[in-house]
Amino acid sequence: MPRLTRIYTRSGDDGTTGLGGGQRLPKDAARIEAYGTVDELNSALGVALAGGLDQAIAAPLTRIQHELFNVGSDLCLLEEDKQKFEVPRIEARHVTALEQLMDELTAELGPLENFILPGGTPGAAALHLARTICRRAERRVVTLDRDETIGEHVRVYLNRLSDLLFVMARWENHARGAPDVYWDSRNV
Repeated sequence: MPRLTRIYTRSGDDGTTGLGGGQRLPKDAARIEAYGTVDELNSALGVALAGGLDQAIAAPLTRIQHELFNVGSDLCLLEEDKQKFEVPRIEARHVTALEQLMDELTAELGPLENFILPGGTPGAAALHLARTICRRAERRVVTLDRDETIGEHVRVYLNRLSDLLFVMARWENHARGAPDVYWDSRNV
């Protein structure tokens, strides 16, 4: 566990930031964009949880927040540095756990009858926002993966997580007795 005695370092004043292996990159580099967006997603999940969510999804979301730190750890080290440093990574088991939870929730919710708009309860709306941030994180990771090697399960994890966040938003509406907001394509 890192011990931080001082938050500011002044080392980023030149527009660069340090990776876990010590390399410095511009703050707008693809790798920094990728794990910065994962950090933004984690913050959005914190906002959703702070608003109070149904316990069936709150407990797994707390676990997922920890896993997103693993995603960040996976992304902040170059693959060659992962041989030198023992860091948490995203593994196939993390993806499987997301799929299992999604299947459990979907079985109780039933099939989706139409496209839905982001909204419903405040918790569901917060989860929809987190879902869109997750999709952006996935896009940033795809961009990074085009030019650099990343952990093999990171991209798949983010893809499944965005799907799960959609299902969780539906679950939150269901748990609170609020209907999903269906898209009416003729109402425009």
